[in-house]
Amino acid sequence: MSEVLNVEAIFGENVFNLGKMRERLTKNVFKEVKRVMEQGGELSPATADIVAKAMKDWAVEHGATHYTHWFQPLTGITAEKHDSFINHPDENGKMLMEFSGKELIKGEPDASSFPSGGLRATFEARGYTAWDITSPAFLKEDATGVILCIPTAFCSYTGEALDKKTPLLRSMEAVSEQALRIVKLFGNTQATKVTASVGPEQEYFLVDRQKYLQRKDLIFAGRTLFGAPAPKGQELEDHYFGVIRERIGAFMKDLNVELWKLGVTAKTQHNEVAPAQHELAPIYETANIAVDHNQLVMETMKKVAERHGLRCLLNEKPFAGVNGSGKHNNWSLNTDDGMNLLDPGETPNENIQFLLVLSCILKAVDIHADLLRQSASDVGNDHRLGANEAPPAIISVFLGEQLEDVVRQLIETGEAKSCLLGGKLMTGVSTLPDLPKDATDRNRTSPFAFTGNKFEFRMVGSADSVASPNTILNAIVAEAFCEAADVLEAAEDFNLAVHDLIKKYLSEHHRIIFNGNGYAEEWVEEAQRRGLPNIKSMIEAACTLTTEKSVKLFEKFHIFTESELESREEILYETYAKTINIEALTMIDMASTQIIPAVMGYSQKLARTVVDVRAAGVEPVVQAELLGQINEKLGEMKKALTELTEKEAGIYAMKDVKAQAFCYKDVIVPAMEALRKPADELEMLVDRECWPFPTYGDLMFEV
Repeated sequence: MSEVLNVEAIFGENVFNLGKMRERLTKNVFKEVKRVMEQGGELSPATADIVAKAMKDWAVEHGATHYTHWFQPLTGITAEKHDSFINHPDENGKMLMEFSGKELIKGEPDASSFPSGGLRATFEARGYTAWDITSPAFLKEDATGVILCIPTAFCSYTGEALDKKTPLLRSMEAVSEQALRIVKLFGNTQATKVTASVGPEQEYFLVDRQKYLQRKDLIFAGRTLFGAPAPKGQELEDHYFGVIRERIGAFMKDLNVELWKLGVTAKTQHNEVAPAQHELAPIYETANIAVDHNQLVMETMKKVAERHGLRCLLNEKPFAGVNGSGKHNNWSLNTDDGMNLLDPGETPNENIQFLLVLSCILKAVDIHADLLRQSASDVGNDHRLGANEAPPAIISVFLGEQLEDVVRQLIETGEAKSCLLGGKLMTGVSTLPDLPKDATDRNRTSPFAFTGNKFEFRMVGSADSVASPNTILNAIVAEAFCEAADVLEAAEDFNLAVHDLIKKYLSEHHRIIFNGNGYAEEWVEEAQRRGLPNIKSMIEAACTLTTEKSVKLFEKFHIFTESELESREEILYETYAKTINIEALTMIDMASTQIIPAVMGYSQKLARTVVDVRAAGVEPVVQAELLGQINEKLGEMKKALTELTEKEAGIYAMKDVKAQAFCYKDVIVPAMEALRKPADELEMLVDRECWPFPTYGDLMFEV
């Protein structure tokens, strides 16, 4: 029997959490730290020094030699610069280990080499990292040793946010302030804060590392750029929730242990729909901690996979023809006295506060559907959204039968006198219990679905940080709450005003509700009739950041300045252009140095066979036909390769980054598809032993 794992003992052992602070700090110091965490403000210099020493001592006891300000620049991944604890030796030559409050609170990484969208010139190098006291420090253990990681925000010398954390924290404060106005209108005077809670589900693929290393496209682009379908895909639906294979199970076990040590509440694991695809889901946490933990989940997946001779693929679409990977972002709002604002209760038709919150969210999503779509935009997600495997690119809200019926009554009559009940699910088996049944089914085709006491934003891509989607959600809902509170605080008759406002919002924004099949072509037509935006690509969504409506929203709540928004739009264009450029160059390389030489070698071998068979007095009909097919496809491929090479060189030289990005989308992406088509057809014709790299079958089924 394997060794018993004590989860309670290891959970959070690598985290400098409140429990460890309480043990190592004096009561007054701990009280000040907790006050700043809960209410904001700054630690006194003396307290900061005490906390820093306690944190350093704890880290050194666990083998740490270095610390880092761990931050999330606009690259989409994390960044860290390691500094050791050593200081000048004393007069006896003994090395001193020190860490001050100043070093804890502020760092100074070079800001010139991170994406800034024009906010910083190359020669303007100074940037600052600032400790996010609400997200606990933790220890990372790897080949570099044990590193104390301090979660931080990252901004420029002139104060602009150069990261994803800073706007998120700003948005959390905005939605808390405005949500408090709402709950106080309903008589709650105890709550002092409303927290956005998030639970991001993480989908991923695992492939054999040795096979991965034979694929230049996986190495350079993170996804396959060539590949014919395997004989079997996901059509039998036998992988989803299927028995987890031993090798994968060993990976999942080690992954859980590493995450639990880091305080990540890894809860659920299972096989996903596509072969070699899996999912991990955590328990809900405060939004900024959930964002930090999701970054740790992705980093840890990659690290643990290497130990098991595997490679973790987080790209949204690593394989054509099977489901891609997403990251369902479960979002809710909770007061610090224990109330979930998205809990409808047993009778939602009578829960006026819930109905106001719901109507505000519907209004926010309807008005800012373009921003919400943009928050889930990245290059890989362009291949996934709307492909009958993920939500469509059109934003809509699923409420379910119960809430939609309540909404209908409110719109028609101004009051909802009844609501649908769940009842019992009769199993029909005497030894099985009859189960309580929810009043509402679920809808996996909906981008933004109400799922009982939260909203599930299903569009987010698997490789993306969830910081941006939650920043947008917090911001747009803060605006709706603010406008509702302005009306209700000024009303003479609150009860009448709140009923009128709920009916008004539901009537004006009912178009965003859709409970049907989001994959159906009829929905695309219906959405157009409703006036809902259908933004089909990442770069078409980029400009939504800088519309007059968006700038007004973000500046009102001090989440982004106009210049910060403009910089992010430019970074999106740059990222798209650079990513497609890398993919195009990788295809050119693989086609020129691997596929075409391999096919030529096989065709020469086949030509010799034709000659030999004919010399034996037999007409080589099959061999000659196959040789003709191969040569025809080889000619198509060479022509497509030449065209892609010429087009790519011309577009790469363009200076206008927005025009360049659209050229990559409209010219290079179709040229890449034109090159892939004959290559994939050749894979089905050429001797398996001659093909230069592992196939889809090798990658997805031989794990």
